[in-house]
Amino acid sequence: MKLQRIFAEYLGTALLLTSVIGSGIMAENLTDDVGLQLTINAISIVSMLALIITLFSPISGAHFNPVVTLGELFKERIDAKSAVGYIFAQFAGGFTGTVFANLMFSKPAIFQSHHERTGTNLFISEIFATAGLIAIVHLLTDQKRTNLAPIIIPAWITTAFYATSSFVFANPAVTFARVWSDSFAGITLHSAWIYAIAQLIGLPVGLVVARLLFVKK
Repeated sequence: MKLQRIFAEYLGTALLLTSVIGSGIMAENLTDDVGLQLTINAISIVSMLALIITLFSPISGAHFNPVVTLGELFKERIDAKSAVGYIFAQFAGGFTGTVFANLMFSKPAIFQSHHERTGTNLFISEIFATAGLIAIVHLLTDQKRTNLAPIIIPAWITTAFYATSSFVFANPAVTFARVWSDSFAGITLHSAWIYAIAQLIGLPVGLVVARLLFVKK
């Protein structure tokens, strides 16, 4: 049922952002050590990713990410109408999750972030992180090993969390949702646009990498 798939994308993205924002606020409350804050945030995010991918993959394919949906549209694994519904649900879910996390920690429902994230290094980092994610998604599909997605995708996010300067946003819906929380995981609206452009560049790069590595049987 199409509505069920769209709701799964909405709910999954909302849960993801609740984890992203909520664990970031909790980390700030627990310690002033930035490294420890990052670790707390990372553990929460990748654990939630594993959970929602496992639960929602049979329902919607567990995209939770507009660039993943656009990649599936390019490969004709999803039709344009469904893709629009998915992307709308992802942005709406991300916003909902952010608001809910803010309220859980007695913050204003919406308070715009002042956390500036700019620089060529961060732009390159987001291209790399997004390209890697897209390549992994399509390699798993091409190799008919999507059952490993709940392990492999969180593994990539964990690696990129510590190996990239941008802290691996790699998702426009997540990026713009994080604008509305002036907390550890937040980002300014200006920076969000820059990140989103990098992510859209990473999409075709990831598709090309997956294509080059594809082995016909």
